[in-house]
Amino acid sequence: MSAAQAETLQQSVRQYYGSTLSGSADLRTSACCDATTVPPALKPLLARIHPEVSARYYGCGLVAPPVLEGARVLDLGCGSGRDVYLLAQLVGPAGQVVGVDMTPEQLAVALQHQGWHAEQFGYANVRFLEGLIEQLDQLDLEPASFDVVVSNCVVNLATDKGAVLAGVRRLLKPGGEFYFADVYADRRIDPALRDDPVLYGECLSGALYWNDFLRVARQSGFADPRLVSSRPLSISDPALVARLGATRFFSATYRLFNIAELEDACEDHGQTVRYLGNAAGNPEAFDLDDHHHFETGRSVPVCGNTFRMLRQSRFADHFAFDGDFARHFGLFAGCGGGLPFSLESNGSCC
Repeated sequence: MSAAQAETLQQSVRQYYGSTLSGSADLRTSACCDATTVPPALKPLLARIHPEVSARYYGCGLVAPPVLEGARVLDLGCGSGRDVYLLAQLVGPAGQVVGVDMTPEQLAVALQHQGWHAEQFGYANVRFLEGLIEQLDQLDLEPASFDVVVSNCVVNLATDKGAVLAGVRRLLKPGGEFYFADVYADRRIDPALRDDPVLYGECLSGALYWNDFLRVARQSGFADPRLVSSRPLSISDPALVARLGATRFFSATYRLFNIAELEDACEDHGQTVRYLGNAAGNPEAFDLDDHHHFETGRSVPVCGNTFRMLRQSRFADHFAFDGDFARHFGLFAGCGGGLPFSLESNGSCC
């Protein structure tokens, strides 16, 4: 994509989210799902967010991973700040949340209510920056300074996904993670459809084919992307359906860990982990991704990558670890391929 094409797309996105859309009800897909499906523990936190901020929410998932107390978090494409103000309550007064967005109108809403939220929470721990998520190195952000980076249905809008992921990796601390929800397609989309401002603004024609996303992630230094949850998206506008043909779209949440030692496959070193049940809000079990469910007190065999993700991240104090990398037993059972997403709408929340 040329610089001129990228600039045209960026301006189109600014206009779509700055003036074309007046609220989440204007979206033409099921990206924003029913708020009643939000986990009960988060509902009172969302209730403390200003109504104008919540009304201009355009996310497709829930970017509130566990164990955030005291963390430093960056939200890419923060919009009017709904997720920033949710995360601000989860990190608490000892943490900080920074929001980045390219749309002045959206940031104006976030900034207008910054003082209001500080009064609601009893502390001020957020700040906002205007800029492109493809150019994070040009913002006032210190390298290796964030525990977690999040994004909610925005990476698909970026004109250079590889630049976004490379920028994220540069900003993450060792062991930090990129935890983000986005839209993916089950096949490659005709590049000509990027010129449609509605298709692009609705997070459709800029969405990556899921396997291309995995390639970009690995090329950017995230060796083992983990799918946390997924659901199919429905498109309500017949005109959009006609242009997109048979392409299926999914909302999916991934977590990418900034751990240099991760391998490109799940290797078996005879290791086990045992969840201690001490992560806030997760007394009975802990979910790392859609196929790693750790019950409290139960020792579970894991591959070397999972062992490192838990031991070299902020989750280390919540697990007991047995084993090392001295022996190798081959490929860990259960590594597969094919479409990773769920084909059923399972009430996944946003």
